[in-house]
Amino acid sequence: MEIKGYTYGYMAKRGAYQSEAAKESQEAMFDLGVNWMCLAFPLMQDTYQSTEIRFDYRYDITEKDIVVAIRRAKDRNIKVCLKPMVNCKDHIWRAYIDFPDEDFLGKDSYWKQWFESYTAFLLHYAEIAQDTGCEMFCIGCEMLGTERKEEYWRELIKKIREVYEGPITYNTNHGREDKVSWFDALDYIGTSAYYPVARAGGALKKSMVNEWSKIRDNLRTLSEKLNKKIIFMEIGCRSAKGCATMPWDFMHMELERDEEEQAAFYESCLEVFFDEPWFCGIFWWDWSTEIYSTEEEAKKDVGFNIHRKKAEDVIKKWYQKE
Repeated sequence: MEIKGYTYGYMAKRGAYQSEAAKESQEAMFDLGVNWMCLAFPLMQDTYQSTEIRFDYRYDITEKDIVVAIRRAKDRNIKVCLKPMVNCKDHIWRAYIDFPDEDFLGKDSYWKQWFESYTAFLLHYAEIAQDTGCEMFCIGCEMLGTERKEEYWRELIKKIREVYEGPITYNTNHGREDKVSWFDALDYIGTSAYYPVARAGGALKKSMVNEWSKIRDNLRTLSEKLNKKIIFMEIGCRSAKGCATMPWDFMHMELERDEEEQAAFYESCLEVFFDEPWFCGIFWWDWSTEIYSTEEEAKKDVGFNIHRKKAEDVIKKWYQKE
């Protein structure tokens, strides 16, 4: 597996990447054996129906923040995928960003306005990726409502390639990998692989392996069809009972803690995909800029963090194997 990666610092506050706590957290992530870091950060649009993405000087991550996090990775000879994302202030998932196809406003249609803003947003960070030597650039994440606008996406990809020389990908959602008609214009097929691989809480690794094997076979067929390798741009689950039935879940914090199910999810996925030649690799979700430092704190956590949990040992075993 080429990419033994982890996503770092999503939703960090302005200036957080530069803190001493963030440095210690980032180093702990590197010590897992990662050879890639995905640096993911959001900018905001007011609602899912807004046509403009604005930089908020009070909250948004700065260029200096980004450069500091990238340099720390480079100092450890770790490659970087830069992944700017869009979120909505009204808390609606970005997958619902969508507008009427009818051109009610003529040349100034909602789609045209939105893609102009999104293109300007991405070009800025593509230039940063180029200037800082990032080895990959991700042009979007789980933007399902926009994916049908093939003409706009192809034009965006063309403009990105004019300023960024490295490979680029797009991060669709699980189950939609064969629905993105413009994946041929990219270098990799990216997806959020939050596939449910259990039907009830407490599932064992063996049953998860069986489910992952079916998913593997489908993705292999797509990879061969498009002649593109596949990357799990996001994947993971919480240390909570039933997490493998809904790996994407981040809301049900009342669930019973379950390290074993989380670890089984991670190990079963690696066992099935690690040696597949068409499979490029994984960016697990998500390593925070500030992590708990004691076993007692870890035992209270039911989030995606794996630090001081059984899943951390799983990642170390696979990422550090010869």
